[in-house]
Amino acid sequence: MNQEERKRQAHDLDVTVWVGKSGVDSVVDELNDQLSDRDLVKVKFLRAARAGSSTEEKAADLADQVNAELVDTRGHTAVLYR
Repeated sequence: MNQEERKRQAHDLDVTVWVGKSGVDSVVDELNDQLSDRDLVKVKFLRAARAGSSTEEKAADLADQVNAELVDTRGHTAVLYR
């Protein structure tokens, strides 16, 4: 599956991981579990999580921590693939 197909698939996904004021570290285990069960996971970055950083930076950091690929970011939502 290529990047464009993943983006299309992700369009209909619901957000299943929310990153809040505790930051990306607090969701690593949950995200790892979800990526083990399915290929694509949609993550929402709440305002408190974005303090001083862009959604893209936070999403890239999170993707690195769970050994996943950042498929897309839109607004404050990111899609990760593994």
